[in-house]
Amino acid sequence: MNEIVGATVSRAEVEDLLYREADLLDSWRLDDWLKLLTDDAAYYVPPNDKPDADPRFALFTIADDMVRLRERIIRLKDPNCHAEYPLSRTRRLISNVRITGVDGDVIAVVANFIVHRFRHNDLQRVFVGHYRYKLRRQGGQLKIAERRAILDAEELGLLGSVSFIL
Repeated sequence: MNEIVGATVSRAEVEDLLYREADLLDSWRLDDWLKLLTDDAAYYVPPNDKPDADPRFALFTIADDMVRLRERIIRLKDPNCHAEYPLSRTRRLISNVRITGVDGDVIAVVANFIVHRFRHNDLQRVFVGHYRYKLRRQGGQLKIAERRAILDAEELGLLGSVSFIL
């Protein structure tokens, strides 16, 4: 069923965006991934015990605005970035994509994810959780205004570094 919310977006259009995002991240096409984001986008990985926390008042694993995201990508692409050289191989699986509401021009979306991460001379890591997105149209395109990756893990220690983009 192709669900339409407020005649502004279909679930299929949202799924296409999220699947494209997963493909770009798995392919390490980070500059192309940035183009999926609005100019004022935010990217969060909140603390496991406070997924709804405000990044101004809680210690987040990641709380990046566009300036910090661009800087993060410059570092991740640099061969001197020891945390990601050689690059991790990742495979993202996105499921249960749901449009949960529309507030003005903001479309709220949730989706489950599993990210498999493979690194040279390291154990395979599996990150499981769900995303909460805020999407908006910008220049006629559906884009990501906010992305919150909420991990189901009780602790991050066993998962290793989260240097890549979840």
